[in-house]
Amino acid sequence: MACSLSEVVELIVFMAGSRGMSITFHIPAYLAAFADGQRSLQLASPAATVSQALDGLWRLHPALRDRVLDEQGEVRQHINIFVGEESIRFAGGLATPVPDGSEIMIVPAVSGG
Repeated sequence: MACSLSEVVELIVFMAGSRGMSITFHIPAYLAAFADGQRSLQLASPAATVSQALDGLWRLHPALRDRVLDEQGEVRQHINIFVGEESIRFAGGLATPVPDGSEIMIVPAVSGG
């Protein structure tokens, strides 16, 4: 049985969506040493929240955890985490949803006088 072109396209789109998309982490230069020198990396594992995405990052680069989270498992005061353009401090914290294909940025806080 032959498939029409539109059926083939629908199947390709369905299969691409079922594989899941990756999450891209952007890491500041001063933390790259704890991620094998990488400033940007992709996680293929699915994550519904920032916490789950970070767990995947810690599995790959466990030394990053203590530099991003404090002893209580909260984001350190001098670190900001963004999902896209939204700071998780003003969203759901570590429970902030992470849509497929998201970019998560770990950014040092900037202060001064």
